[in-house]
Amino acid sequence: MELFYVSLLCLFVFLVTLSLHFLFYKNKSGLSGPLPPGKTGWPMIGESLEFLSCGWKGHPEKFVFDRMAKYSSRVFKTHLLGEKAAVFCGAPGNKFLFSNENKLVQAWWPSSVDKVFPSSNGSSKEEAIKMRKMLPNFLKPEALQRYIGVMDYIAGRHFSSFWENKVEVEVFPLCKNYTFWIAARLFVSVEDPTEVAKLLEPFNVLASGLISVPIDLPGTPFNKAIKASNQIRKQLLAIIKQRKLDLAEGKASPTQDIMSHMLTTSDENGKFMQELDVADKILGLLIGGHDTASSACCFIVKYLAELPEIYQEVYNEQMEIMKSKAPGELLNWDDIQKMKYSWNVACEVLRLAPPLQGAFREVLNEFMYNGFSIPKGWKIYWSANTTHRNPECFPEPEKFDPSRFEGSGPAPYTFVPFGGGPRMCPGKEYARLEILVFIHHVVKRFRWDKIISDEKIVVDPMPIPAKGLPVRLYPHNHRA
Repeated sequence: MELFYVSLLCLFVFLVTLSLHFLFYKNKSGLSGPLPPGKTGWPMIGESLEFLSCGWKGHPEKFVFDRMAKYSSRVFKTHLLGEKAAVFCGAPGNKFLFSNENKLVQAWWPSSVDKVFPSSNGSSKEEAIKMRKMLPNFLKPEALQRYIGVMDYIAGRHFSSFWENKVEVEVFPLCKNYTFWIAARLFVSVEDPTEVAKLLEPFNVLASGLISVPIDLPGTPFNKAIKASNQIRKQLLAIIKQRKLDLAEGKASPTQDIMSHMLTTSDENGKFMQELDVADKILGLLIGGHDTASSACCFIVKYLAELPEIYQEVYNEQMEIMKSKAPGELLNWDDIQKMKYSWNVACEVLRLAPPLQGAFREVLNEFMYNGFSIPKGWKIYWSANTTHRNPECFPEPEKFDPSRFEGSGPAPYTFVPFGGGPRMCPGKEYARLEILVFIHHVVKRFRWDKIISDEKIVVDPMPIPAKGLPVRLYPHNHRA
């Protein structure tokens, strides 16, 4: 009997020691404080399925908000996409991460991204750094001003082909067509609608599998994404080979688009990029250059259908601009600057339906945050919704109110649809232009009604109306 009590005491001491070990993480890694509260879910998959399924059900903020309420409103731990992770919440979390880029944290993508973009020269992180050095030439103000006319011209062709003389349209696929057509024209000089459609087709599959559980089995989103990326890459390689011939024969200009620039510019060692590297970078640009803006354009149509008084204000602003233009005259920089109310509306849409739900960082060295230790190598996730739908940041957060963006606008680190700090989306201004050009064209042509009043929204990985947002169109020249 005595032996039994000794064994029981030993077991009790062992369990207490084990509990303290996990609570304070006082092992040979030498962490200086307790880990954030939270749970890591199932072995291997962690809480990934719940994280993803909240988006599939149309409430991506639920995953974060439930844990903020249960564990901490500032930071909690979890396990996402195969990685131990801490989720930083609210404006203080955004400020900390954006201010410590490349000091305490650095950009990180799930392993699924590296496998979908298997660049021969290094990781997606290294390649993204190279791209960020290259992009400013194409996204600086003088270049963007030249793009406005091209965007306006493509928008005119797009609406003439796919919207006009239609009674009903499905908005989301058309928005993807519009933004992709612009990206294809500006990045690789592909303008023919048939070629654009052929190039666009696999991108829908690619996007939904890019941020997924990296299980490469037939039928999984990840497996489909890899196949789609290979299909796109094959098409891009054919375009690249033809472009190299055109450049050699003087039929193409080294400065006509980003593809030509990549093919004709050497690095500091005099080496030129390989064709497959160019294809991978163009693939990434085409995703970034159309996916987020297409989601924003779609939700602008959704909210303008639901809010006729907001629509009327946007319409009045755009009509003033249209009346100032000569027949056939394209939009210019001055016109864009006059679209202040329209952009406030777009910002409110980006607040309520941010295309970028959040992003990951990787911890470079252990640090303390809010009294908790964040270990080296852990991943950090931040979510736009922890501020966008937070009543402390935006009073009555579910209310659509463009006036939030008048004057100095929201407080710093609260409105983050494009990220922030050194990692802020370099295409922010590019997206602003194509969104405003879209608004101009759609409202000057039509008013519209939603056909499905309560259509479900799915987030995979961006918000998408489950049925594509079908609407009934009423052209202005013969209103119903």
